[in-house]
Amino acid sequence: MTIPPTFRAGDTVSWRDEATTDSLGLAVTSATWALSFFLRSATAGAGLTVASSAYGNGWETTISSTNSAALAAGAYYWQARATSGAQAITTGSGSLTVLAALNYTGAPAAFDGRSQARKDLDAVQAAIRSLISGGAVKRYTIGTRQLERFSLAELIELESRLKADVAKEEAAERMANGLGDPRNLFVRFG
Repeated sequence: MTIPPTFRAGDTVSWRDEATTDSLGLAVTSATWALSFFLRSATAGAGLTVASSAYGNGWETTISSTNSAALAAGAYYWQARATSGAQAITTGSGSLTVLAALNYTGAPAAFDGRSQARKDLDAVQAAIRSLISGGAVKRYTIGTRQLERFSLAELIELESRLKADVAKEEAAERMANGLGDPRNLFVRFG
């Protein structure tokens, strides 16, 4: 299946799929089978059903900009299901990510496009700065309640792990944008 792994809410999204075969090796083509895609997320009531249209022996599927705009940003799972009369088969399944739309009318609302790893790294670095400047107390007790914060060593270890996660995300983003793998080193001898 060629459904895009990532698209932005509010965009028109189209893809084409070739004819396939069922478990017995019989042809599943647009001449005798209808194809639909079902998208669902972990949020109750969040989903979309899209009917494909015939394209050659296969199908072409389009999610309209109106339908994609109704999808909340996040992870979705999809299933492609072909039906012919009383027969139904799953021809593919997987996951995709819907990105938040950045377009707006009027005054723009706040938007934080950082990944969760980047947000966590920024929070850990702020905690380290607070601890170093004396603004954070490691442990305190009020009545029967106690609170103990991370030690500086624990924060530094967590920061190191998060920096590695963020570096992986940034490398993947660079490659997705056609800028190559930043870990590759090229040497020219001349």
